[in-house]
Amino acid sequence: MSTSLIADETLTAALARMLAAQIAPPATILLEGPVGAGKTHFARAFIRARQGDLAEDVPSPTFTLVQTYDDPMGSQIWHADLYRLTDPSELFELGLDDAMQDAICLIEWPDRLDIAPPDPLRITLTPCPDPDLRRIDLDFDGADRMAARAAFVTQAGWAEARVLPLAGDASARRYFRLEGPQGRAILMDDPAGAMPAFLTMTDWLTGHGFGAPAIIAQDQASGLALVQDLGDDLVARVLERDPGMAPLIYDRVVDLLVDLHRQPVPGFVPALDGAALADQVGLFADWYPQAAGVTDGAAGAGIAPLIARLHDALAVLPPVLALRDFHAENLIWRDASPLGLIDYQDAVAAHPAYDLVSALQDARRDVDPALETRAIDRYLAATGVDADAFRAAYALLGAQRNLRIMGIFTRLCLRDGKPRYLDFMPRVWGHLQRDLAHPALTELAAQVNALPAPDAALIERIRARCPSR
Repeated sequence: MSTSLIADETLTAALARMLAAQIAPPATILLEGPVGAGKTHFARAFIRARQGDLAEDVPSPTFTLVQTYDDPMGSQIWHADLYRLTDPSELFELGLDDAMQDAICLIEWPDRLDIAPPDPLRITLTPCPDPDLRRIDLDFDGADRMAARAAFVTQAGWAEARVLPLAGDASARRYFRLEGPQGRAILMDDPAGAMPAFLTMTDWLTGHGFGAPAIIAQDQASGLALVQDLGDDLVARVLERDPGMAPLIYDRVVDLLVDLHRQPVPGFVPALDGAALADQVGLFADWYPQAAGVTDGAAGAGIAPLIARLHDALAVLPPVLALRDFHAENLIWRDASPLGLIDYQDAVAAHPAYDLVSALQDARRDVDPALETRAIDRYLAATGVDADAFRAAYALLGAQRNLRIMGIFTRLCLRDGKPRYLDFMPRVWGHLQRDLAHPALTELAAQVNALPAPDAALIERIRARCPSR
């Protein structure tokens, strides 16, 4: 999507750094505009951002036509200035044609090219009457969000920060780490409209002593926020490098939930009741049976209403605050400090077992069943709730979550072209089978197990239909 903005040198460089954080080779960036418009200033900021601590001098290639740079992010950067180009055939001798096949190429004066490169990112810089400003027009997918991020960090005083991409999730949200003179911070970009809920929940959590990040700057209308960087020690990474820490970590997870559930439920979170759970699990019937080759259009249709009835019968405890996406990828280990919390904008009022089953039946990693039992027992001992009733509700909520996840993973592949989540399906199905073994879920087990299990052959059939292939 194309967009435009008026920028000084600071914002121009911030825009270049933001682009450097999200681009992957091969990519060709066409920098258009008259002499003095700021094309080389943009290219210089881009190259230095990619190189980070290894940044070289970035002279203008006006006389050499091309300068090349090693890219620590795994590619090579070509910076070309074609103003003095007299014959397009010289580009063949320089190797620019080949470079555009596998490198990142920034090309000033691209009108000198005899053949336009395929799918370029086009950036046009035009001087303004004020000599300190220029108009920048960006024409490529995602340009509007990138420009919004650059303007936001500039207004927040972080324009000079290097921008590094962080792993995202299955949603449209994006995360970046900023490293600048002030230290480090996390830039959150949520175009889906959940930023107000995130900020409201952050205020509540920090106000009650929980480990949510401090807010440095925010623009709710634009879906942008700059927050405290809680570090790289996601619980998932800590467990991967030191599995022996699992008992201590999951004890801390349980204790956090016990403390959270002692707080009155804030009035601004929606209820995750039986009807809402049924609505969510409808994703399973909408996507999985058909993907599994079941021709009966009504297959799985009875699961959602049964979930609602079972919830009314089994979820007898008062609801508590549930952070909902509560698992090892969204918890940060900080030694003796409270566990860091992220990705809680979808918090709800739900049965106390909801977040516990989310943490212990993790789609991305195995949790020792004995450790799961230990964690449930720890929660029961700390809260004094009825053990049998809690375990029945735990099994139901586990089944609901795992069915919903199966539907989401199928949809991510077939609709969104993201097949990597299919690899988690066997683990999720295993969690589901353990939940369905509870005597209270016999009827639900019969309906679910009438459908094919996601064995290797079935997963490959779904993967073959992924539009990314």
